[in-house]
Amino acid sequence: MASPPAIPQRTVLGARAATFDRIASQEYHLVLINTTDAGKSYPLGQSLKIGKAPDNDVVIDHPTVSRNHLIVRRQGDQFLVQDLGSTNGTFVDGAQIREGFLRAGALLEVGDVQMRFSPQVRALEVSPAQNDRLGDLVGKSLPMRQIFALIQRIASTDSTLLLIGETGCGKGAASRTVHKLSPRATGPFVVFDCASVSENLIESELFGHEKGSFTGAVAQRVGRLERANNGTLFLDEIDDLPLDLQPKLLRALEDREFRRLGQSTAPTKFDARVIAASKKDLWTETQAGRFREDLYFRLSVFTVTLPSLRDRKEDIPILVDALAGAPLWNRLIDKQRDQFTGHTWPGNVRELRNAVERLKHVADIPELASESFLKEYSGPAAPQGETLPVNYAGEFKDSKEELVRAFEREYLTRLLAKTRGNIAKAARDAALDRKHLYSLLHKYGLVQSEDE
Repeated sequence: MASPPAIPQRTVLGARAATFDRIASQEYHLVLINTTDAGKSYPLGQSLKIGKAPDNDVVIDHPTVSRNHLIVRRQGDQFLVQDLGSTNGTFVDGAQIREGFLRAGALLEVGDVQMRFSPQVRALEVSPAQNDRLGDLVGKSLPMRQIFALIQRIASTDSTLLLIGETGCGKGAASRTVHKLSPRATGPFVVFDCASVSENLIESELFGHEKGSFTGAVAQRVGRLERANNGTLFLDEIDDLPLDLQPKLLRALEDREFRRLGQSTAPTKFDARVIAASKKDLWTETQAGRFREDLYFRLSVFTVTLPSLRDRKEDIPILVDALAGAPLWNRLIDKQRDQFTGHTWPGNVRELRNAVERLKHVADIPELASESFLKEYSGPAAPQGETLPVNYAGEFKDSKEELVRAFEREYLTRLLAKTRGNIAKAARDAALDRKHLYSLLHKYGLVQSEDE
C-alpha cells in the first residue's frame, strides 16, 4: 500500500493574527455528523476505538455499528483507520476499506454513522529561547526567540514545515537553519524556486525527465526531488506553483515516489524532508481557490510566520553587526543609526544586508552620514512633492502621451530598483505579464538580462 498522507498536529506561529494568537496548534478530531449527538467532537490521541460495546473510547449505540467496529491509530504524524471485522463496513470518502489513512476533511462512515476528520485550533504558549542566534537566524526580539524555540523543537522531526513571510524576511535562512539542526544535516539541501522557472519547465525541473520525453530533452535530467534524497527540499515561493501541478506534487509527497517525465519503469523513490515558503497566507489562497487545500494541509504540519523587519526594529543593531561580520552599530553616528531605525525596510533583512554591505566600508566617513544615505535602499517612494513633467500648452493627445511615457519610464525604473532587477518579482509586484513587462523595458531602453 502506498505511503499515507501526513495529517498531523499543526503548530502555527504568528499566523493570521485576526484569527489566532501568536502561537496556536492544530489538532485533529472526529466529529459526529448525522446522529442525535451531531457536533460532538472526539480528539485523536495515540488510538481511538469506536463501536457499540461500552469499553470503546467512542461508544455509538446504532444498529449499523458493530460492538467493536474500528480503531484509529496514530503512526507518527499519520492516522490509520483499521476495520475490526465489522458487519456493515468502514468507509472513507465513500470507499470501503479494511485499513486506510485519513486526509484532512475526510468523511469516515461507521456503518451508517458519519464522522468528519476535522482540524481544530487551540492557542499555545511557547517559551522564547534565551539565545539571540540560531543557525543562520539572528534576533533578540520576542517573536524571533519564540521562532528559535519552535525550530529547536521541530528540527529533529521529519514533519513538513511551511514558512510564511514577506520577501527578504528570512525564509531561506530559516529553512537552512532547520536543515542544519536536523538529522539530515549531512545530506543535500536542495532549493527549488517555483517563481523562477517558466511554467512549461517546472515539471521537468521538479520531477526530472527522460531522454526524448519532449522536444529538446536530449539527455536524462535528474529533478530536484531526486537530488534532495536523504536531505531537505526547500520549495520557495510555493504560492506560485501552477494549480495543475499541485496534485502531482501532492501525490509525490504522500507516496514518497514520483515518475520523471517519460519514465516508463517503476517510480523513483525519494526520502527528503520538505520545507515550503510562501509570501502569501496560503490559507487565504486556499479559500480563494488559488491553492489546493489538500496540498496546503500536507505542507503545513508546522507553520511559522516570520515577522517583517519593521515589526522587530529592536533587532536592527544585532543584525547590522551580524551582517557586517564585526561590531559596526556602535561605530555609527547618531544620524546614521536614526536612519536605520526610522526606515521602513520594505525589502526586510535582504535590503538591510545590502545597506550594511555599503555602510561597513564608509561608516567612518562623516560626509556620507547625510539624510539621503538610505534612499538608494528605500524602494520606489518619490520625494515629497515630486511630479512628472507635463506640457499643458500642447495638444491634449500629445501632452497625454508624453505624460504616460514619462510615467511608464519612471515607474519601470523604480520597479527595477526595488526588485534589484529581478524580472519575475517585478512582474508579480506590478501585476504584469512577464512578456508585456519585457516589451515595456525594451521600449524604454531598460532591458535587463533574462538571467534572473
